[in-house]
Amino acid sequence: MSDARINLGKQGEDLAAQHLKKMGLTILARNYRQKTGEIDIIARDKNCLVFVEVKTRKSLRFGQPFEAVTQKKQAQLSKVALDYLSRNKLLDQSARFDVISILLPDNGKVAIEHLPNCFEPVSYF
Repeated sequence: MSDARINLGKQGEDLAAQHLKKMGLTILARNYRQKTGEIDIIARDKNCLVFVEVKTRKSLRFGQPFEAVTQKKQAQLSKVALDYLSRNKLLDQSARFDVISILLPDNGKVAIEHLPNCFEPVSYF
């Protein structure tokens, strides 16, 4: 991945974290990595853990950013979330999956769309 794409993603994740904090969520982890994948942000919303995927684009040329969260990506996120819950002995904790879609066009008009609880855990088993 190019440095420009990495920087764009980091900028989007920073904006998403700020957005979540403004909404009253507490950030627990960022870029939680396991060999099966990564979750961009893990947060707490009252009694619910929130696993957040952030998608950032500079334009709509290839569609809305959230459209990149395919069923395959959802399954990967589900596996990593289960790992997090298991490692932290939180399997009885309520949880949800959010997607934050960010547009960062060259004109500087940032658009953030937060899609809470937008998919159920996915498994191919």
